[in-house]
Amino acid sequence: MRVGIVGCGLIGGKRAKSLAALGHTVAAAADVTLERAQALAKAYPGCDPLGGWHELVTRTDLDAVVVATINDSLAPITLAAVQAGKHVLVEKPAARSADELRPVESAAQKAGVTVRVGFNHRFHPALLKARELVDAGAVGPLMFARGRYGHGGRVGYDREWRANPALAGGGELLDQGVHLIDLTRWFLGDVSSVSGFAGTFFWDMPVEDNGFLCTHHTGGPVGWLHASCSEWKNLFCLEIYGKTGKLQIDGLGGSYGLERLAYYRMLPQMGPPETTIWEYPGEDGSWNAEFRAFEAAVAGRPGLGATLGDAVAALDVVAAVYAQSAAVARRAA
Repeated sequence: MRVGIVGCGLIGGKRAKSLAALGHTVAAAADVTLERAQALAKAYPGCDPLGGWHELVTRTDLDAVVVATINDSLAPITLAAVQAGKHVLVEKPAARSADELRPVESAAQKAGVTVRVGFNHRFHPALLKARELVDAGAVGPLMFARGRYGHGGRVGYDREWRANPALAGGGELLDQGVHLIDLTRWFLGDVSSVSGFAGTFFWDMPVEDNGFLCTHHTGGPVGWLHASCSEWKNLFCLEIYGKTGKLQIDGLGGSYGLERLAYYRMLPQMGPPETTIWEYPGEDGSWNAEFRAFEAAVAGRPGLGATLGDAVAALDVVAAVYAQSAAVARRAA
């Protein structure tokens, strides 16, 4: 495919590198800061740098668009690309709210194009292996999941765009928390109800730095999740409990530590479980794996990639927690 990149920061750069490595052409790059677009385009012969996204999404020589901007631009750019007949891979959370994203979902169906959302954590090898084990019945019927995800921010974090509700749409729950929500839905199924609280405990900003939630899923499973940007030591941990075993995924590589999957199989006599551990050192391959799934979706083959419906469902969960938190704040005022 010939692909255009909108948003030439860190994630846009990762996406460009990934799709080029898979044999696609980075044909155009757009950014509000033209110099960033020029810097990215320089690495890919024949790539045109552009100072705005409108020209890019309407180009007739592109098959697909990757949207890797900050949150306030994700939905409008995706909508314009869809209306121009382009397939789209848009970064999570795909919008600031589900209400922003629902029109995009309708437009994609009308246009007959494929849109996938960049929940790349599904494609980390430990999580792919966990999915394989769950599907094979290795832990039996699922009962509940427990997830924690967080980082410690950095000096000035409370003055970055993620701390601005007009740009970000929310705080840590919308930023890293949507990954936990998506993964929990991926394993446990649709969310039937949610309770939770999003609060600001450390950072001086108008969005939350911690989100706590309990998700109830169709059929009975429960998720217990916490996303934090006052974690201090970067952390990712997802535990999936079945009636005959448990899976525990720790780390995502880099500052989050070695990616590792532990499988604890309960024995008939119970007691200490039989333990198998897989470790996944090396470079993060989730970006390549996710784009392969996007290729398959464009070709009409089902896959593991997150759809706009998945993103809407995750954002609905976030909105419910925000509404409950606002009600708590009103009662306390």
